[in-house]
Amino acid sequence: MIQLLKNARLAASVIGQHLVDDPVLLYLQAARRLPAVVRPFGRVVTAVFPRNSVAVPVILAALSNGSEADAKRRLELAADGPTQGEPARRLADIALSAGLLEISDDLLAKAGNARGLKSARARRLWHDGDLSGAVKALDGSGAAGRRQQARLAGEAAVYAGAAPALRRQDFEPVPGRVLHLLTNSLPHTASGYAQRSHSIMVAQREAGWGVLAVTRLGYPVQVGKFLARATDVVDGVRYRRLLPSRLAPTMDARLQQQAEELLRVALQFRPSVLHTTTHFVNGMVVRAVAEALGIPWVYEVRGQLADTWAATRGPAARNSEKYTQFQARETEVMRDADLVVTLGQAMKANIVAAGIPGEKIVIAPNAVGGAFLDQPGGAADARRELGLPEDGLYIGTVSSLVAYEGLDDLIRAFALLAPEFPQLRLLIVGDGVAGPALREQVRGLGLAERAIFTGRVPRDQTPLYHQALDLFVVPRKDLDVTRAVTPLKPVEALASARPVVGSDLPALREIIDDGGNGLLVPAASPVELARTISALLLDASRRASMGRAGRAAVLAERTWAANAEALAARYAGLHHEHEEIE
Repeated sequence: MIQLLKNARLAASVIGQHLVDDPVLLYLQAARRLPAVVRPFGRVVTAVFPRNSVAVPVILAALSNGSEADAKRRLELAADGPTQGEPARRLADIALSAGLLEISDDLLAKAGNARGLKSARARRLWHDGDLSGAVKALDGSGAAGRRQQARLAGEAAVYAGAAPALRRQDFEPVPGRVLHLLTNSLPHTASGYAQRSHSIMVAQREAGWGVLAVTRLGYPVQVGKFLARATDVVDGVRYRRLLPSRLAPTMDARLQQQAEELLRVALQFRPSVLHTTTHFVNGMVVRAVAEALGIPWVYEVRGQLADTWAATRGPAARNSEKYTQFQARETEVMRDADLVVTLGQAMKANIVAAGIPGEKIVIAPNAVGGAFLDQPGGAADARRELGLPEDGLYIGTVSSLVAYEGLDDLIRAFALLAPEFPQLRLLIVGDGVAGPALREQVRGLGLAERAIFTGRVPRDQTPLYHQALDLFVVPRKDLDVTRAVTPLKPVEALASARPVVGSDLPALREIIDDGGNGLLVPAASPVELARTISALLLDASRRASMGRAGRAAVLAERTWAANAEALAARYAGLHHEHEEIE
């Protein structure tokens, strides 16, 4: 009961902050997390309001339903029409959340002296990565604006290098214990990030290590899991939650708060090594705790999050204050860590290019374990168990539904294939911000009855969804982040003996042996994607051969047990190196 009361206070403070900082974003996040509630209401709102209405509720409803074209049309009407003052300011915030920057700027120009104009301008500058400009834009604000300014200033300070600091402790580590600091985790988040973390820790535990995971301050209450407990145990792995009743008001202060909380846990658990993952704020916290305890620490680079951020904003973002400082902080924590772990050769090359010695980097590729090691069953059996139609051919993916995954190109390819293959179905497993727009795209093409969107599925059903497919597709866009970061789900598909068709990008070439276990096609080319898929759908023997080759290679080269063994060897080396330095 005490934990629930603390969670309630924490949730209230988080919601209150979002209401001040970005209420539109708060609504859209709620719509994504509560689609069964929000989307039916949104459809009613859209039907009730006139076609040319530019009222805030109908535009928000269009966005939450995935009707982005309708939302854009209405926002353009507002920008070209008589809307002014505070209504224009509210619509500018909505346009900004929808990524319609020119429309947002046009509406801000019409906002005059609207009450919330300074906050809106700060959000617009922050979106572009002008951190200092966003903070300055709130000069002379009222009380709410000053609170927003303090929060932005705290985050800007972290990007500029402000980091937590702790006093040195008398500490005796226990050999063979590792403490992981994670951004999110099972059972509350079912992302590839969470699954990789869990798989690594299960393998470490099975190899004899003492393992404890600690998640970031405020998680998972911050993402709407209000009934979260202080501890979860999944497959024998213990997850500790840092859930105070209140968070410090600014990001720099919260990192200090998190470091102090993590230090208390570490003093109890007594690890011999700390291990954390991107992005750099995790590294800052773990660095402070490791220095206080006098033990080595590991930084695992799982993505290029600065590039992920820039990918949604265009080429100019790479020259922004935020991007430059983001990259500098990532380089700083990689330099300070005792060991850097990453996913593949493309990512290692980027890390070396940032000035990190190659001998300090170990590759622990995305891999498989558990049920994926078992012999996969047939597609019809998997579909029957999942309650899916057993007949026909299935193409699709298991993925986070985000723009850079290129699932809009997969849907276009599916539309081209549909007349040729009357029994072909599209199966998309997963959830994400792009989900509503993808569903709307399928409806607009008249293919809703042949497409299956499962949303988020239970973790233990993931192998069955892989087995339900005849062909796994990874149609990623050609971006800096997708060229470097190797995804997990295609590896699971290969372990399931399913051939993979993917975009011809360096990171995917590390997984897909073109012509061996799958085929590569140019990114953002639905016509070529459809042609390649068609050729494989017409050749069941080749699909089976590719599936066998893919599974054999994964079992030989990409298992979590092998990763755990390699990491254990490097952990032991770190301990000896640290003793020599001390």
